[in-house]
Amino acid sequence: MNSHDPTITDPNLYRVIFENERVRVLEYRDEPGDHTHAHRHPDSVMVTLSAFRRRVASGGRNVDVELKAGEVRWVGAQEHTGENVGDTASHSIFIELKEPAPTAAPTADVPLGPSVP
Repeated sequence: MNSHDPTITDPNLYRVIFENERVRVLEYRDEPGDHTHAHRHPDSVMVTLSAFRRRVASGGRNVDVELKAGEVRWVGAQEHTGENVGDTASHSIFIELKEPAPTAAPTADVPLGPSVP
């Protein structure tokens, strides 16, 4: 683990629920107004267990994301902060891949936050 690991930067919001040599699965829960510190995710699949609205920011860029419960999104490797800007709690699962991407794209080319399939 490193200092940008979300379970270290925000242990009250992220917890490991499964891990092996190929993947790590995180559970994320927050309340309206909660925000995260800067942290990094490798390439991941995000599954929303509740609807939410949040703002994701990195390097002077930010994007507002609104997803329904049960949606699944790809999240390319990135470092960011997040804030629950909605009026409901959020609950998500992140399936983080430990294997390197076939070709690494520059961070600026990676969409911020979850991307539409």
